[in-house]
Amino acid sequence: TISTMATIEELRLRVRELENELIKCKQKQCAEGDAQSDSLHRPKIDKMSAEVVDSNPYSRLMALKRMGIVDDYEVSNRKFSIEFLYADLLLFDYDKVELANMNRLFFQPHQAGLSKVEAAEHTLRNINPDVSFEMYNYNITTMENFTHFMERISHGGLKEGKPVDLVLSCVDNFEARMAINTACNELGQTWMESGVSENAVSGHIQLIVPGETACFACAPPLVVAANIDEKTLKREGVCAASLPTTMGVVAGLLVQNVLKYLLKFGTVSYYLGYNAMQDFFPSMTMKANPQCNDYYCKKQQEEFKKKEAERPKVEVVEEVEEEIVHEDNEWGIELVSEISEADLQAASGPMPDLPEGITVAYTLPTEVPVEGETVDVANQSLEELMAKMKNL
Repeated sequence: TISTMATIEELRLRVRELENELIKCKQKQCAEGDAQSDSLHRPKIDKMSAEVVDSNPYSRLMALKRMGIVDDYEVSNRKFSIEFLYADLLLFDYDKVELANMNRLFFQPHQAGLSKVEAAEHTLRNINPDVSFEMYNYNITTMENFTHFMERISHGGLKEGKPVDLVLSCVDNFEARMAINTACNELGQTWMESGVSENAVSGHIQLIVPGETACFACAPPLVVAANIDEKTLKREGVCAASLPTTMGVVAGLLVQNVLKYLLKFGTVSYYLGYNAMQDFFPSMTMKANPQCNDYYCKKQQEEFKKKEAERPKVEVVEEVEEEIVHEDNEWGIELVSEISEADLQAASGPMPDLPEGITVAYTLPTEVPVEGETVDVANQSLEELMAKMKNL
């Protein structure tokens, strides 16, 4: 029995060695492929140009500047250090690429066996060589890795020693979300959480500002409310459904929200859901829970209250609309509109034949004549109408 067990352990060790050799071979092939295809990749750009030419990879994005969305796109684009987004990226993941991941439409078959951070860096660098990367192939939920994870959040910004501008969570398990939540609460780091449900047809994004909005522990999901061990939800050989379309929609909503938040345009969503079955997009804002179980969340709430109390109060002066009073006059003159009801109806244009219950926007509703009114003003001249009025 002992000899058999030793043989099994030797075989497992040999399998690991072979797996490592396979990964090294694939990495070597990728490196050789990069060297051969360098001539196909554009060089890095030191200075962005606003010139709208096909050879400028950023010319389409300059439309944001021309349309007044941002003041200076070059400054805005290079200003931020964001995790998981096109900029200076810090990537954290401990998983490997599998053939089952090919439905994500991001990884490629030849990358199977590589760590996901390496495969992601290889793909993204080929798309945009202006991006710089920091890759960490480890599990952030372990004590040692969690400490390093916090250190990179607080000191991994564009300016040396400064924190990153935003953290994006794209993880698929509760334990990792709680680790990110704990780190960001302690550091006071704003982050955005995202996820897709196990049935693959719904998802959400959420902006979390420690102390100001609800953190991930303030409004915990069912696994916390029901005191269920999250590990029991994932069974051996059972995989959650996955649709690249749903993930693409949620990822698009997340990145769009990131751009609005960083570039300061539009309305930033604090929580935006997506239900693909009914194309339903619920939106809401969740305030921080004073009874949150996270110590640093409650501490951040106290800090936020102090800042709000110190902020100067802005007095809102209600404008009182003055009532227009017409002076009485002995001649009985009144102010009336020069545009008649018939003129307004004519300006609306002909009413098309529409199904029941459908109306045309900006079209005046049909007036229901009052019983007894039979005056027909159609095809009558002004003189005829005046003559009739005199005879009344």
